[in-house]
Amino acid sequence: MSEFPAPPDTNPKTAVGLTKPSMWAVPGTALLHLGRAMADGARKYGRFNWRAHKVSSSVYYDAIQRHLLAWQDGENLAKDSGVHHLAHVMACCAIILDAEQHRSINDDRAAPGEVPTLIAALTLPPPDAT
Repeated sequence: MSEFPAPPDTNPKTAVGLTKPSMWAVPGTALLHLGRAMADGARKYGRFNWRAHKVSSSVYYDAIQRHLLAWQDGENLAKDSGVHHLAHVMACCAIILDAEQHRSINDDRAAPGEVPTLIAALTLPPPDAT
């Protein structure tokens, strides 16, 4: 399969547009929830605060884990914000990605280890389709 699909029409803008990063496959529901989480953070800490002040990756990793655990335990909405826990997870990931891009992250992760290799080693082969 080609990286760029065949243009669905003959408009020259389409051929160029298909070479750009696409947002077409991102569900609107995810963006709407992400917007609520980002607005909650902007109210609490200031809009784009991570660009003005360096942020530590460990702080956002911890927040991601807490929100995932609460969601896994059956709670959909965070009690303090009323925003979906998974939206808070997306917001934390978005902030880390943006802070990396703008070099405003304190990357305090441990030195690279063997987890990706271990995951590959422990991954089972797909079940037979027969």
